[in-house]
Amino acid sequence: MVFSSSLFLLFFFPVFLAVYFFIPKSLKNSWILIASLAFYYWGAPLFIYILVSATIIDFFLINQIHSSQNTSRKRLFLVFSLALNLGLLAYFKYANFFIENFNFVLQSAGISSISWTKIALPIGISFYTFETLTYAIDVYRGVHAPLKRIHHYLLYIVCFPKLIAGPIVRYNLIADQIPNRNETTDDRLFGFYRFCIGLSKKVLIANVLGDFAKDILITPSENLSFELAWLGILSYTFQIYFDFSGYSDMALGIGKMIGFKFPENFDNPYTSKTITEFWRRWHITLGDWMKNYLYIPLGGNKVNSNARLYINLITVFLLSGLWHGASWNFVIWGAYHGVFLILDRVFLKKLLEKLGGFVSVAFTFLVVLIGWIFFSIEEFPNAIAYSKLLFSFNFSSTPIFLTNEFKTVMILAFVFSFFGVFNYGKRIQNFFYKEENGLLKTTFNVAISMLLFAICVSYITASDFNPFIYFRF
Repeated sequence: MVFSSSLFLLFFFPVFLAVYFFIPKSLKNSWILIASLAFYYWGAPLFIYILVSATIIDFFLINQIHSSQNTSRKRLFLVFSLALNLGLLAYFKYANFFIENFNFVLQSAGISSISWTKIALPIGISFYTFETLTYAIDVYRGVHAPLKRIHHYLLYIVCFPKLIAGPIVRYNLIADQIPNRNETTDDRLFGFYRFCIGLSKKVLIANVLGDFAKDILITPSENLSFELAWLGILSYTFQIYFDFSGYSDMALGIGKMIGFKFPENFDNPYTSKTITEFWRRWHITLGDWMKNYLYIPLGGNKVNSNARLYINLITVFLLSGLWHGASWNFVIWGAYHGVFLILDRVFLKKLLEKLGGFVSVAFTFLVVLIGWIFFSIEEFPNAIAYSKLLFSFNFSSTPIFLTNEFKTVMILAFVFSFFGVFNYGKRIQNFFYKEENGLLKTTFNVAISMLLFAICVSYITASDFNPFIYFRF
């Protein structure tokens, strides 16, 4: 079940909210937990038992971390918790990848390959695993006490708005909200408004561009022209942004409606002037997690040599790429970004600052766009061939037909992506995204919400199933 499906919008969502708003406060968390388990069961009925069992075991392990007075004992239970969660992630997400590569090595050496039945990937496993890790590590570090009730911990992990594709909510940011939250009518109305903004990003922009990009990116490069190659990767570049940021808006909106304040996940990433800045604006909660739980423990910026600093950066981004998917194209994509982060440190950031805002934004966008080629095309030779085509100037001899819908959506995607470059654009964005409780603004938000919701539902009922890109991670 996805947020942009008829089943969710016309049945699950309204039933969930109707019950939630009318039951006593003491039952609200229990209802969210029941709804979240039902939500996950619908999409992954076999894996819910593993998810719930592992979460319950983890709850008791982490309570032992908190109650133990001996440091060695604390560390032992932390290792058990990390081994449990990382072990499940490694088995379900990476076992196929490692066996396939091991078999390739065996076959290259003339040895028979290992017989292996492919493992299905539980939806959302990368996201909720990182949340279990932050819970265990935060308790171990003494950042926050653990939750006292097991159903509160289950709620933190399986809360359906963020369960499948984030944002990745660090435990210390939400710990106090789980047992007690303040909810107002204004919060609920703004949450629904934010949900509808995200739904519109997905249905009205990302899906249209995705249909076009999919056909182009699977076409052999020798059958593509210079123009089609650019249109294909531009479509994917905007698709993945509006798809993922749209989901994040919907998650934040639902969270807001039920009293949770989830962290923002995007901040005009395509207006970045450097790759370093891009990663402060793109998938913010992943970057924040990697920084606090991997980069800083490795030494971060406080190392004795530039070589060690660069190793830390490339390590973090190789693992970031692998987090996205068990495939070499994701590893290459992570390494690609890691290299540009190192170049930023060496000379690129200063050079781009001298060249000015327009050039630096255009260059950074081009770097990110080329990176999406390796992200979206699994076979490395095909990705290289596609990249070369972008600079081949091999123009088509026949005119390219584009629908009016595609052209309109592409223009809107471009405008919305780069609005934040200009001061007036930021002011307009603030008007649409800033929470204000005045009668005029609230009336405007409600009217826009209802209009967008109705338009999106009409599109969804007339279209095919179209899941979010990040659901597969």
